[in-house]
Amino acid sequence: MRRGAFVRDLLRRPQGAFGLGWLTLVVASAVVSRFWTPLDPFDTDPYSAWLTPSPGHPFGTDSVGRDIFSYVFAATGTTVVVAVASGVVATVVGVGLAALGSLTARWVRESVAVLIDVLVAFPTLLIAMALAAAFGGSLTVVVVAVGIGYGVSIARVSRSEIRQVARTDYVLAARANGLGTGAVLRRHLLPNVAPVFVVQLSLSMATSVLAEAGLSFLGYGAPADTASWGRLLSDLQKFIGIHPGSVVWPGLAITLTVLALNLLGDAVRDASDPRLRSGRGGRATETGPGGPSGPTDPTPPAAHPRPVTPEVVS
Repeated sequence: MRRGAFVRDLLRRPQGAFGLGWLTLVVASAVVSRFWTPLDPFDTDPYSAWLTPSPGHPFGTDSVGRDIFSYVFAATGTTVVVAVASGVVATVVGVGLAALGSLTARWVRESVAVLIDVLVAFPTLLIAMALAAAFGGSLTVVVVAVGIGYGVSIARVSRSEIRQVARTDYVLAARANGLGTGAVLRRHLLPNVAPVFVVQLSLSMATSVLAEAGLSFLGYGAPADTASWGRLLSDLQKFIGIHPGSVVWPGLAITLTVLALNLLGDAVRDASDPRLRSGRGGRATETGPGGPSGPTDPTPPAAHPRPVTPEVVS
């Protein structure tokens, strides 16, 4: 599928358009916030505490006079860094374990399967909290914990898909022609499991956003000198009974970002998987070795008449 057609198909889907639009805004805000914010997000002024939303403070101020809009704006950089870094770690761990669990000797495959089942039993946030208790709270702990935790989940889902594709005729023919394991994985296996992998990767990045916010809320995530949506929620939740509107903005930012990642992952899966793309007239298209074969016809073709064998007259 050509890149232009893929993008058009993605943007035609409401969930794809929303996910791509919101994430583009978040990434652009993260880049701009590295050089400019409307006000200093860490500048405090007790005389400006709890100001209501105004042109100078679109989201108002908090208990120490910080501009909430500037803080939320600056925290997008932390969110993007954690999401992308954890996605890279999850990709490396997931692809590595999936390849070991499907393309190696039998005893290696069985050992990897047992390891994956054991690691899946540990919740990602529990791993992150254990690492934070051992090494101290930091964004690196969040990235490593989420990357390993969801990388194992990616491996568990992708391993069966890779094994199924590895038994197809064209992969066996590629191996017979001397193509190495790495080349087979890169050229034939990963492109065929990409739709499943993309969904799992989007879930991994969404989990990393929640994990960073949750750990920062508990004091195990971003340090005090780093803007974080979770840390802002932690600071504001003590005053939620007096100023309930203040917690809406960081909470809404977290919710929309996680929702956008999930919806974009589903939309990319639907747009890239030929089994899920819609053909003309809204009917699904069948895909064979040569590509889409057009709309399916619910009426089976008429059976060919059996040839009549003349009887031999003795």
